Amino acid sequence: MEKAMRNTPIGLRNIGVHYPDTIVTSEEIAELSSIPEAVIREKFGIESKRKAAPGENVSDMCVKAARSSIQGILEPEELDLIIYHGSEYRDYYLYNCSAQIQYKLGAKNAKTFELHNLCSSGPLALQLAKSLMLVHPEIKNALLVVGTRESDLIDYQNERARFMFNFSDGAAACLLQRGYQRNEILETEMITDGSFATDVAVYGIGNTGYYNNMWIERDFLKAEAAKAKGKAVGYYGLDVADPVSMKERLDSVSLVNFLKVIIRAAEKSGYSKKDIQFLAPIFMKSSILHYILEQLDMNVNQSFILKDFGHVQSADAYISLYEGLKLGRINEGDLIIMLGAGTGYSWAATAVKWGERKEVV
Repeated sequence: MEKAMRNTPIGLRNIGVHYPDTIVTSEEIAELSSIPEAVIREKFGIESKRKAAPGENVSDMCVKAARSSIQGILEPEELDLIIYHGSEYRDYYLYNCSAQIQYKLGAKNAKTFELHNLCSSGPLALQLAKSLMLVHPEIKNALLVVGTRESDLIDYQNERARFMFNFSDGAAACLLQRGYQRNEILETEMITDGSFATDVAVYGIGNTGYYNNMWIERDFLKAEAAKAKGKAVGYYGLDVADPVSMKERLDSVSLVNFLKVIIRAAEKSGYSKKDIQFLAPIFMKSSILHYILEQLDMNVNQSFILKDFGHVQSADAYISLYEGLKLGRINEGDLIIMLGAGTGYSWAATAVKWGERKEVV
């Protein structure tokens, strides 16, 4: 049985995306933040990003991406599993978004649950779904869904939150199939450094109550009053406790850890770094991506820069792969690395062997 499981491929059948209609340009971000546009484009790496319309909820965007991913392949009723691994900021606080996606999609036979590891969740969701499908043969069709509108949480006048000005809205979905003989999900590597756990948070919500030695008021009636005055972000916005300290500590480990998880995911899959042909990254400015590619003896045409999309939470790697395929940058037999990272701090990578699967002996 163990050999049969090992020889059963879990293949990536299709990716669907949803990009909101509204485009926020680098010029607009510059105006909102009082930062020169050249800095937004060159230092922040943003040329444009998307903004969800009022009332366009995370679950709505997820369902649109999900429908796109299964269209012409199967009906919603044929889905056996749905995993939501998008933003924890979604339609409601403390509720099951995966169940609502299942209901709205009409996937009445699918079991659902949520996975939260912030923006590193994409590679982890691929590995988790693969593992569940191998152990439970009744799971033949699994859908991974991610959505976000975390741009709502960004105060462009808050200098501490500058590294989050790239946050963008949207959704993506990835259809995995048991026994699909193409685009096989291989192995995953992850590194976590919990010393960063409280560097970034919505400090105004939670049971701790203290931030920078001050009690944070969490009265929701007062929150509604703040919203009425246009001060919603100030109450529940994402913030950084000490951006200088965080940057100093992160700069010393981040590039090293990115390379470690990339190379280790390839090695665990039976390959080396020289075999990697395409990197599907999380949002990062082009200079950082170029550096990583150089260390892997790769060039920019073997990846995709998300400068026109922004950072769409853990959807980034799916979008990079989706857009890379459209540009013809991925070929039959290529080894692909899906890359993610999230505050907390975690780095994760999953290998995918693109194209027809060779039989495992």
